Amino acid sequence: MGAQLRVYKRRIRAVTATKKITKAMEMIAASRIVKAQRKVAASMPYATELTRAVTAVATGSNTKHALTTEVEAPVRAAVLLITSDRGLAGGYSSNAIKQSERLIERLRAEGKEVDSYIVGRKGVAYYGFRERKVADSWTGFTDSPAYADAKRVAAPLIEAIQTETAEGGVDELHIVYTEFVSMMTQNAVDGRMLPLSLDQAQDEDGAKGEILPLFEFEPSAEDVLDALLPRYVESRIYNALLQSAASEHAARRRAMKSATDNAGDLIKSLSRLANAARQAEITQEISEIVGGASAMADATAGSDK
Repeated sequence: MGAQLRVYKRRIRAVTATKKITKAMEMIAASRIVKAQRKVAASMPYATELTRAVTAVATGSNTKHALTTEVEAPVRAAVLLITSDRGLAGGYSSNAIKQSERLIERLRAEGKEVDSYIVGRKGVAYYGFRERKVADSWTGFTDSPAYADAKRVAAPLIEAIQTETAEGGVDELHIVYTEFVSMMTQNAVDGRMLPLSLDQAQDEDGAKGEILPLFEFEPSAEDVLDALLPRYVESRIYNALLQSAASEHAARRRAMKSATDNAGDLIKSLSRLANAARQAEITQEISEIVGGASAMADATAGSDK
């Protein structure tokens, strides 16, 4: 019985140590959510005005540009998947991966080949374990992305869509990330970044149906689009990285809170078992003492006779 009590006490100490770790991780994740939300809010004005500028150029000039013109029969698409570098975030990465799998199945059903671009070690590990080909990947910044990281990710994607399909380029560019709705709700979503639809751009800008100002372009509208559209892709990717980072911290906070609560419940359960074992041990010791005293009394009575 004493050995069983020691086992319970050892498990209680181990769970208590784990609870301290999960509680600390919960508090760290909660503090990082606020910073990530501020970054998302700070990035919105630039992205909004950039979208308005691209829309104004595309509608005001009627210029056919490679990044705004639909391909008649697209045969290849690129999918950018954003996951996390670290685990312990519940179903955050797995939900994004499932969303990308559904998107890839839909694109293949349309007869398109798919090139995969991955952000985050979880996505890279998923593709590596299944021995799937990855066009490019990036890791090490998912919990706190900077604009420079978005530029690094955007560069090969922009190059791919500007390259002829016969030479290894793509006709469409899609992105899969986790949208931050609230502290309790984060949704894995996908969307097409390029070719840019004007209706899509106005929806993102929140100016659907608004009359845009007329501009004169120097040296030409096409050159302006050449400069603006890469910035548009970078801003979209940066916003997706920031929303994914906020979603990752929120998911980790929720997962660590659940783990902390479960550890507390387990400690209570083990404490009850340890108390029961201790009571059983005390009862057994008392029974042995009483039995020994009774045996001695019987032996003494027999000798007196």
